[in-house]
Amino acid sequence: MAAITFSLNGSKQTVQAQPDMPLLWVLRDTLQLTGTKYGCGIALCGACTVHVDGHPTRSCVTPVGTLAGKSVITIEGLSKDLTHPVQQAWIEEDVPQCGYCQSGQIMSAASLLEKTSHPTDADIDEAMRGNICRCGTYSQIRRAMHRAAEIKSKGVSA
Repeated sequence: MAAITFSLNGSKQTVQAQPDMPLLWVLRDTLQLTGTKYGCGIALCGACTVHVDGHPTRSCVTPVGTLAGKSVITIEGLSKDLTHPVQQAWIEEDVPQCGYCQSGQIMSAASLLEKTSHPTDADIDEAMRGNICRCGTYSQIRRAMHRAAEIKSKGVSA
């Protein structure tokens, strides 16, 4: 076991864990932050996506030992009250069906919106291609991404 300190959703966090333990299990089992989901366990589905130093990262394959001194944002830290433009757009466009993949989808979408204020369909497809939705809500996701860009550009909040 090792003491590993990193920023989690804006606050300093120290965990006692094996350095090779996946971040996903630290978040869910140690810290009880269950918004980040387990999907495939091999970084292919995107359900476990979080931001590490601002980059979308698959937490199921990210050893917690690599996070010392870094910043991690989970779905719980994206906003306290669902006012992030992507969260607002997801609600307005009624994106989720079963909802299981949605925290990973939202985290990938938020990362794209940080880099590209008005993404094209091609930008959205590229940024979201690593996130699988078994319900097939891809057209709603694309609409929501365009809506999120509009919300962000206008400074609209819920």
